[in-house]
Amino acid sequence: MHCSQSIVLRIPTGLCKSLIIKRHGTQNSTSKQRLSADYCLNLVRQHDYENFLCTLLLPSHSRTSAFAIRAFNIEVAKVQDQVSDPHIGQMRMKFWEETVDKIYVDHAPSHPVAVELHHAIRRRRLSKRYLKRLITVRADHLRSAVFPDLEAVESYAEHSVSSVYYLLLEASGVESIHADHAASHLGKAHGIVNLIRSVPFNAPRKIVSLPQDVLLQHNVPHETVLRAKCTADLKEAVFDVAARAKQHLNKHVRSLPVWRL
Repeated sequence: MHCSQSIVLRIPTGLCKSLIIKRHGTQNSTSKQRLSADYCLNLVRQHDYENFLCTLLLPSHSRTSAFAIRAFNIEVAKVQDQVSDPHIGQMRMKFWEETVDKIYVDHAPSHPVAVELHHAIRRRRLSKRYLKRLITVRADHLRSAVFPDLEAVESYAEHSVSSVYYLLLEASGVESIHADHAASHLGKAHGIVNLIRSVPFNAPRKIVSLPQDVLLQHNVPHETVLRAKCTADLKEAVFDVAARAKQHLNKHVRSLPVWRL
């Protein structure tokens, strides 16, 4: 979520506007629909610029739904950064949990992300369980941000990142066990990399993101991570975590179908 701060790439304003116009479709779209769609697009652009660029490259028929999915994920993910009291965080998670339930019975709240997500679900019957996963895994992370081992990191990445990819596949009308398998590994790789990139951001907040078993294996005390001391042992620990991401990336590539020309 905070990786966008390191991104310097920008796209031409004219190209962005052109893609946005295509996303809106005909002039018959109501101004309310345009406002909610623009809210989601701008939310993703502000908080997740890398995926904002990627989403612009999707076909027009799935782009709007993809921005709604990404925006929902941002709303849920940023709760942890906005609250210091876990109880308040759980209340916000409860709001989104109830919002998802209402959307699936066609009683979406007036929140722009809820409105757009409702449109996306009406276009393609997105799986409710993946949306609920995004909420549950973040709510659990509010209670404890410590990962005991790499397997816990993989589980977190599967629920918090792979779930987004599953929803994007559904929004694009893709039904393939091979695509799902690839999305699972890609999400785990992406999630693990996000965790590594979050280490310097979380250090001032006294949060050690790296898995405890890897730190213990390389004799890296928490103080080293929190003070951002780039020791040889810490480098080895980060390398081991990154290597697990690379394994999933390799499996992702092998999961992709071979296209014969």
